[in-house]
Formats: sequence, structure tokens, C-alpha cells
Amino acid sequence: MAPWPTLGLRARLLFAFALLCVVTAAAVAGGIYVQARNDILQRAQDAAVQAMRSRMEALFPLRSATPGQAELDEIAGSMTDGNRPALAVYHEAHSLAGSPPGPPPGPPTGRWRPGGNTPILDSGVIPKGLRRMVADGDIAWQRVVWQGDPILIIGAPLLIVEGDRTRVSGIEVYTARSLMPEQLSIDELAARAWLIGGAALAFAVVLALLATRGVLRPVRELGRAARLLGEGELRTRIAVRGSDELADVARTFNNTAAELERHVEQLREMEADARRFVADVSHELRTPLAALAAVADVLDEEAARLPEPAGRAARLVSQETLNLTGLVNDLIEISRFDSGVAALALNEVDVAELVRATLRTRGWSEQVHTELPPAVTARLDPRRVDVILANLVGNALRHGEPPVSVRLSTDPHWIALEVRDHGPGLDEAVLPHVFDRFYKASAARARSEGSGLGLAIARENARLHRGDLTVTNAPDGGAIFTLRLPRRAHDPDGGPE
Repeated sequence: MAPWPTLGLRARLLFAFALLCVVTAAAVAGGIYVQARNDILQRAQDAAVQAMRSRMEALFPLRSATPGQAELDEIAGSMTDGNRPALAVYHEAHSLAGSPPGPPPGPPTGRWRPGGNTPILDSGVIPKGLRRMVADGDIAWQRVVWQGDPILIIGAPLLIVEGDRTRVSGIEVYTARSLMPEQLSIDELAARAWLIGGAALAFAVVLALLATRGVLRPVRELGRAARLLGEGELRTRIAVRGSDELADVARTFNNTAAELERHVEQLREMEADARRFVADVSHELRTPLAALAAVADVLDEEAARLPEPAGRAARLVSQETLNLTGLVNDLIEISRFDSGVAALALNEVDVAELVRATLRTRGWSEQVHTELPPAVTARLDPRRVDVILANLVGNALRHGEPPVSVRLSTDPHWIALEVRDHGPGLDEAVLPHVFDRFYKASAARARSEGSGLGLAIARENARLHRGDLTVTNAPDGGAIFTLRLPRRAHDPDGGPE
């Protein structure tokens, strides 16, 4: 099952405000509605019962304890007030004068309808529970729905006073009072409650929007400032407003950003000093190294004629001099990249011929298999591409296993040169660090034939062309270095040439 989408802070605040308002409005309006409804119905009920008692008092004394149909009709008529139907029922079995044996016969009934379209109150409308209560001598009432309208039916027994005692006459009187006016008032009250609830909800949403605006604006500013800080805009600051918790967060962010800017500036100065030191030392070493290289050439020529310990020492000095010269040259080259003064000398070149020239110059033509489609041209810096290829092929020949191959592929906008060997490949832990400066795949290899800067310089040359250099392991063994270059490179400082 898909997870529920995460709501934003604004949506959560709006939902919380709206829910609180709805619950509060529903509780208050519901309580008021129930109380008002009960009060309205209670007042109508009390007024109707009091009116019926007043009319019943006017019936005394009764002319007969066993009334006939005419007297019952008269009793029913006297219980109306012009708009309420009435019903008078005589139950001899309910009279304390005596109860004949066996089931009583159907009671005589007197009905009265005020006139117009008012329905006739019939004994079938009266609930049985209400009739039992009235038969027991109590005044009772009950709300029912009669022909689609709510009505209040009130029933009361007529009593006969004989001397100092009162007995039930057996005559029951029922009147019906329409509750439609009260129902309309209740419906209007409910409509107003809904209207007030809706207005309260709208008001709560407006309050929530204002509250979220006041809360979210500093949060958005903090997020924007943090994003800019992450992108390197170390001078980013937040305006501090007020003295609440959000203002404390803004002040903390500003202090953190200021401290970070200070530390980064110190690191940049230290890095610039280190690069300047390396560049200065490298340039200062070039002159003595040139002299040492000349001496090394002489030692190489004389090493064969010197006694063995001296000859071995001469060859060692010559080799180390060459290594030191290569390291200094690499340091000078990398310092140019760091200082941003490295530039491209672009020419339209035949890429296949450039690869063959690189291999031929270093005597690798017989050792490397090539797949070079003809007539692939690109606008590149041939010297820098030669440096990249020489480093990749040289590493494959020294550290990999044959066969070593160079394959050229192309599309309308890019060229790709793959240099592959069939050795054991590179360890997965080494792959992310292959292009790091002075990185050694094994900590035990304190020294190596190279300077440890070759692949770093190769990648810098590729990026100077707006391309890239990547490495991966082949599924069947061996490392694959892929050089991707645009077919129309341009100098990042001077623009297209």
C-alpha cells in the first residue's frame, strides 16, 4: 500500500486550526442547539398542558357519569381553542363505578375538528403507552408525527368528586397541538448554527493563514539562507525580527554562518599559501634540477665503466634525478590548474592519428591493440590529450595485464576513448580515490615509480576541455578508463577559438 503523502507545515497548521475550530464550533453550537430545542419544546408543552387543565376545570360538574355520544361531542368541542382537534373517550371499564365482567365493549367516542383543513383526531393516532398512563389517572403527553407534521398529544382523565373523595369517571380527553411553529424555529436555529459554524471555520482559516505566514516566513528565510550557505554563499545572513524563539534561531544561524565564513576564509588562505609555496618551490627547483639532469646524463654514460658499487650508485642517482624532475614538473602543472592559469591551445585534429602518435612516440604501438575509426576529427588541445593518453596507457602497461587496448567511439557532439587492460582490476574501495592527488592504492607502497599526480593531472586536463575521465572494472576482469571530450571544446577563459 502506498504511503500517505507528507503534508507541509502550512497544510498541517491549517488542518490543525480548522479541526480545532470545527470541533469547538460543533461542541458549542451543538450544546446550544440541544438546550434551545429542549427549552422551546418544554415551553410549548407546558403551555399546552396548562391550557388543557384550564379547559378541563370548566367542564365540572359533569351532567352524567355515563355520558352518551352527544355529551362526549360536547366535551371534545369544549376542549378546543379554535385550531386544535380534540377527542373524548368514555371507557366504562376504566370507571371506578364498576367493571362489568368479560372484555369491555368498544368505548363511545366524541371527536371534534375546529374546521378548515385540520384533520380529525382519531383514537388510532394516540400511542398505546399514553392511553395506559391516562387510564391510570395521570395527565400525560407525548410528541408524535401525524400526517407528516410533529404534534403534541396530551391526555387527561376527567375526575368526579363525590363528597370528600374523587374518583375516575372513565372519560378520557385528548387534544393535539401542532409543533410546526416550534419545529420551524428549531430548524432556523439549526441553520443559524451551521452558518455560524461556517463563519467560524472561515475565520479560523484566515487566522491560520496569518499565523502560518508569521511562522513560515522565518522558516522559509532560514531554508533559503541554508541553501545559499550550502552553495558557497558564506556571506548569507538572516534578518532578525523580534525576540521570540524564531529570532533566537535566526541569531544562532547568523553566528554560525559568520564563524563558518571565518574558518573557510582561514582555510582558503592556508590553501592558497600552500599552493603558492608548492609552485614557488617547484619553480625554484627547476634550475638546479636542470643541472642535475645534465650530471645524470654523464653518470649514465660513465656508469658502465665505473666499479660496481660506484656504477650502481651512479645509476641510482640518475634515476632518482629523473623521478624528481618528473615530480617537479607535475607539481608545476597541478599548480597551474589550482591557480586557474591553465589554458587550452585548441586545434582541429584527427583523433585516431593523435592516438597513434602518442603510442608511436613512446614505443607502445606493438603492445597496444587499437580500434580507431577513421575520419574522426575534433577541436582539442593535442598536447593535453597526449598527456592523458600517455598516463592511461602507461598505467595499464605497468599495473595491468595484456592485452591493453584503446578504443575510439563517437557521436555528433562527443568522442570517447576507452583504455582497457585485462588485469585483476581495481579494488572497489580504491575506485572512488583513483584520481585523488598522491593517493596510493596500498599503504605499504610508500614510494612508486610515478609522482602520484598523473591521474589527477589527466582528469584536470579532461575537465579543462569540459569533458571528464572515469574508471570502472570490466565484468570479465581489468580496469576501463573512459575519456569523454566534446568534439568542439572551447577555452573556459578565452571562449571558443
